Parts: sequence; structure tokens; C-alpha cells
Amino acid sequence: MATHVGSKATRQPMNVCQKILLQHAIDLGDESVEPGKVIRICPDWFLASEVAWFGMNKSYERMGRPGFKRKDRFWLAGDHVVDPRVNDRPYERSLIDACDRIAEELDLGDNYAGHNTTIMHTEFYRSRCQPGMLVFGADSHTSSAGALGSLAIGVGITDMVLQLITGETYLEVPEVVRINFINEPPLGIGGKDVILGVMRQLKRNTVAAGRLVEYTGQGLQYLSSDARFAIANMTTEFGGIGACVVPDGITLDYVKSRRDPRHRSSSVYFRPDVDAPYVATYDVDLARLDHFVALYPSPDNVVPIPETQDRLSQLDGVFIGACTTTEEDLILAALVLREALARGYKPVKRGLRRVTPGSTSIVNRLMQLKLLEQYENAGFQIGAPGCSYCVGMGVDKAGEGEVWLSSQNRNYRDRMGPGSFANIASAATVAISSFSMSLQNPTEILSAVDMNEFDELRAHYRSRSRPSPIYSEPEVPASFVSSYTDDYDTKILPENEASRLPDIIQGRIQRFGANVDTDSIIPTDKCHSHLSQDEVARGAFCYTRPEFYDLAQSGCNVLVAEESFGCGSSREQAPKALMWAGIEAVIAKSFAFIYQRNQVNNGLMGIKLQDDSFFEVAQEGKEIVIDIKNREIRCEGKSFNFGLERIQEQLLSEGGLVRTYEKYGPSLFAKLQSLDVQTSAQAGRSEDVETLLSSKPGARSVDW
Repeated sequence: MATHVGSKATRQPMNVCQKILLQHAIDLGDESVEPGKVIRICPDWFLASEVAWFGMNKSYERMGRPGFKRKDRFWLAGDHVVDPRVNDRPYERSLIDACDRIAEELDLGDNYAGHNTTIMHTEFYRSRCQPGMLVFGADSHTSSAGALGSLAIGVGITDMVLQLITGETYLEVPEVVRINFINEPPLGIGGKDVILGVMRQLKRNTVAAGRLVEYTGQGLQYLSSDARFAIANMTTEFGGIGACVVPDGITLDYVKSRRDPRHRSSSVYFRPDVDAPYVATYDVDLARLDHFVALYPSPDNVVPIPETQDRLSQLDGVFIGACTTTEEDLILAALVLREALARGYKPVKRGLRRVTPGSTSIVNRLMQLKLLEQYENAGFQIGAPGCSYCVGMGVDKAGEGEVWLSSQNRNYRDRMGPGSFANIASAATVAISSFSMSLQNPTEILSAVDMNEFDELRAHYRSRSRPSPIYSEPEVPASFVSSYTDDYDTKILPENEASRLPDIIQGRIQRFGANVDTDSIIPTDKCHSHLSQDEVARGAFCYTRPEFYDLAQSGCNVLVAEESFGCGSSREQAPKALMWAGIEAVIAKSFAFIYQRNQVNNGLMGIKLQDDSFFEVAQEGKEIVIDIKNREIRCEGKSFNFGLERIQEQLLSEGGLVRTYEKYGPSLFAKLQSLDVQTSAQAGRSEDVETLLSSKPGARSVDW
């Protein structure tokens, strides 16, 4: 039985993200979910891949395998490394065994997708996620699920395992930026070109950095659920913490079509209030979009295809796949191939062509429609569902010096393989480019494709009239009581154990620029869970700054960067690699959301500082002193004050999130929240911290 938290008549106007957070808040005390407020929340779903669980399992073992609070809402799928071609090898076998064990131990049932049956985001969105839900996953592309009117946020593996055990987590309520779609896109323009167009207009790690992204507007009526999935999926490339597409009749239609009533009957449809608060609103005119390509090495290095065809005149490989490539993308690409083959196009002999559908249900659908054979006729190898070339962790890797065109979501340096060059486009663009192995504009072929047939095959009718959902207002479970108790029996750490936070850190600086991504901090091939601590440490920046490890070992132990340090993947090995290499503190103008949580969860000091004069003097090799006790940084004869948020300080004092659990048990988040409230009530937020909370990063290019 649920009780209303309030109504529009008695509370402040809210956007959909705030309504979902309010719906899932624990012991809130009031109806406020204003930006900057630290709240406890109880997610509906927890997602992990086989690679994520393998890392999570180490912490789970250390904590004595205490069980999950909501094992019925844990979705586990093997996709990153496992592959039928190599699943008999020891490492892949160990990943599979670890997943099989937890699935059997907790009786996960059909929430355990197994291996190479789906990319973790694909089938979760297709068969389980519902509007109004709060979804957390151990992967940055968890934002994909926001396509269905949920709020979906990615985190790291330590974060996720503690959420599974306790059923809750904490969140400093982010600001929300609104992307308002207007007008109708040209035929053949799908979700990939839409989100590339958004990033072309607004750039990554700028207006979305550190914020939730809410997609609204009358233009949504022209975007199918699959198109919305592609947009929500790449919200993390845009720089957002998480995504939510305001649900409508298209959403209702999609969810109602499911056979299993469990996965359609818990939907709650929210819409923003008329005066909903957004930190900013940006209109994106769908009618002005084109077929785009994001050129190496950044997903916002976006240009219309006609303006850059000469730059990609000789491709070594093409790839259609990754979680961002939906069923409708694969259908349209197959229709492009079919039309081109009918016109006499023939694939050139050179180059590699691969298509990897996101799930076996999509494979079966393509087979049923006789479209999978179009890929075979055009020279494509068909892979089992998985991340494949997109993540470059498994058997599929682009070679050094190879130039690829791909429908994946990231094209950072070394993403597809060390020394490779990745460029991003829609599946339709990749399909037509596969014949000549050079970038081609799909417009002419798409104009010949029967779009009515396409709509029927993808079960989406643009002209179809759909009933609107019944919209609700937020509710919270009346029966939910706090899990926090003062008499928790300490497991390992006594209450009076000395803080692990040092008074002073001193050394020399290693200097970086803005938008340093986790693929650069710890490349894919250097962050496998079976590698030793030393191997991971030596992998830090090994391709972008090979001298990094030796410098850290010689006393250059403070890393200074600018905006959005740690953007990109959710890989927790990024802060671990820095720590194990000898880095004691990272100072930046801002941190990417997942990286920042990973950093503090693993006990690495991170300091946000906005003072430009500090970054003018804090240059490579300069000596630096961080006086943590007095909140002061000294460099080149100048002093700079900084602040630490209370929960961050507490986690660092305990030595990270796992040790905090060992001290407080399942009530750790309630304890952390109570400490934050107590400190705020006694002393108030410092001016420095308020400044940090309200500051937002600007746009810069990566500068090594």
C-alpha cells in the first residue's frame, strides 16, 4: 500500500528526474529533492556484466557473501569478454563460472541472461525496464534504460556491490538539463544521428557534465523507443550522469506489447510540471539534422558526411553492433544492404566486415525477416551477441594503425584496440560504406528504401495514433523503515579506529588537460580482472603517457587536470591504477560522475578546485603540498583553499566504501547520511563547497 507524498498543489514544481528520485527516496523527511541535497534512494534494478561481476565478486567474497537485499532485481548478462570462440580459455571460463555461481547461489532465474545471449543493456531495456523506475548499473551505458521513462544511472563495481547488498545508495541530487526536441527529422535519420547532432551542437562534457539529462518536446513523437534508446545510451558520451526520456504513448505501446505481465504492470508514468525547474533548456531541431560521422578521437567531433568523405576514403574495417545499435538500426541497415545489392553494388575484397546484433531475440527477428542473410550476402561475418569491437576487451580488436567505421558509441584513442582509429556513424551509414570500404552518404539509398515497409518490420508506425498514458504523481512506500540501527555489531573495524586520511600529502605534479577519459587512464587491455596489481599500475596512461608510472614512482605523486577528469567508461581500475602507480591525490576543476564515486569509494583523494590561478602555477614537475587538515594547497609560493564534502571525507577516512561497510554494516548509507546532516546542522556548508557544488565545467579539448 502506498501513500501520496504530495500533490502538485502543495509542492514545488518538479521535472521527471526529480519525481523519480522522490518516489525512491528513503527517510527523506520532506518532499525536497533540490540539487545539492544528499539523499538515500532505493533503486528498482541493479545491472552488471560478467566483467563487472567478476570484479564485484572479490569485494563480495571479502564481505563474507552476505546475500542481496533485492536478488529478484539483479540483472546479469555476459557480454564484454566472453565469446563462443574462446569461452573454453581459462580467463573466459573463470568469468562464466563466477556468474554461474552467483546465479545458482541466489536463484536469479531468468534475470540471469547467461553469456552471449544479449548485451546487458539491450534485453534489459527490451524486456524488463518500465517507466518510473530507478535503475543503477555497473556500466556507464546504463543510461540506455532511460529511453522508457525511467531514470537510469551508471556507477562503478564497488558502488554496485554495496547497492546489491544493502538495497540502497546515496546521491547528491544533480541539476537537470533539458534537451527539447522540435520538428520532424528527415526520413532515415534515427537515434544515432540525433544524439550525434546533439553533441555537434552542444559538445560533450559541457552543458550535460555532472547533470542528469531529460529529453522532452513535441519532436519525440517522431522518435521510436529504439531511437530513444540510442539517444539515452550515448548520454554518457554527452557527459550526463544519467538519462530520462519523458514517456508518452509510444512508451506505453512498447511496454504493453510485452508478454510477461511482471514487466509491464509496475509502470508509473511521470511528466514534468509546467514550471519544472531545469538548470538550462536547449532546443534541438530534428528537421535540421543530417547523416553524421564522429571522427576519431572524440564522439563530439561530429561533421555531416558530405563534408568529410575524403578523410575516410580507405577503411580497414566496418562494424555494425554494440549496445547503441538497436533492432531497428539493424533492420534499416539490412534494407540498405538489400537495396544496394539489388542495384548491383558489390563489396570490395579488402577489409573486414562484422555485424554483432545486441541479443539473440534480435538475431531471431532478423532471421525471421530474412534480413540476416542480407548481411551475409554483403560480406559481413555475424557475431554472437556481445560488445565485440566496441570495447576491444575480447577476441575482436582492431589492429594497430587500422581505420574503422563503426556504429558503436565511443571512438576514444585505443578504444577498439591499441593504435587503432575509430569513427562513429549510424548503422545505415556503415552499411552503405561497407561496399567500397570508404565513407559514403546513405541518403540516396535510403530514399529508395520503402519506409512503410521499414515501419512495419520494426513495428513502429509513424502515423499511428496512440493513447496517452495516465500520468501519476510521486509516491513512496509507507511501510519502508530505515535500515539504520545504532546497535550494529561491528564486523572488523572499531568505531575509534584512526582516520586513514593523512594530514599532509606532498610531492611533485603530473599535469594533464581537460576531458581525460578512463580509456586513456587505463586502456581496455590493461584492466582485465585477472591482471596483477603491478600490471594494472604499469598500464596507467601506458599509450598516452608511457613515462607516467616511472614518474609516479619517482615522486610525481599528485595528478593535476582540468575539466571532466575521468569521463567515459565506468571502469573502476582507473583510480586503482593511479593509486597502485603511486598517485596520492588528484586535483581537477571537475570530475566525471562515475569516476569521482569510484575514486572516493577506493580511498583515493580527489579535490575539486575552480581557481584558475592554481592551474597557472601547478605545472608539470612543480612541487606541491596538500595540507588536508587545514584544507590548503601550497604551490610555487602561493596558497589555495579547498573543501571536502562530508560523505567524501568520511569515506576517505574509513579507507573506502568496503571498509565503511565493514565498520557500519548494511546501515552504512544511513550512517553516512546522518553524519552529513549532523555536520551541516552544526557548521553549515562552507562557502568553498557551495561554490564547488554550483560550478560547472566548460568545454575543452584533451590536452596531454
